[in-house]
Amino acid sequence: MSLAALSPVSALSAAGNSASASNAITGNFLDVVNSALQGVSDSQSSAATAEAGYATGAPGATLGAALVSSDKAEVAWNATVSVRNEIVSAYQSIMNMQF
Repeated sequence: MSLAALSPVSALSAAGNSASASNAITGNFLDVVNSALQGVSDSQSSAATAEAGYATGAPGATLGAALVSSDKAEVAWNATVSVRNEIVSAYQSIMNMQF
């Protein structure tokens, strides 16, 4: 998915009225979030499979592959947690604003 496809401006210009514009923006954001979370889940599943394969002595399973897969899953998880923390912080800042 391209960055232009995620732009709120392009979503608004593509939508005919404000209700469909809101749905277009929400749909794109939710698709991106779901895709990112699915990628993290897939990475963790791949790491668990590689580790189990090495532990059971499966043919072709190597310690290096298990470690790399595990590190990729850890980096993906840490990035997800960091993004969540930034979103929560931004939300709290907005809620503390005085109008």
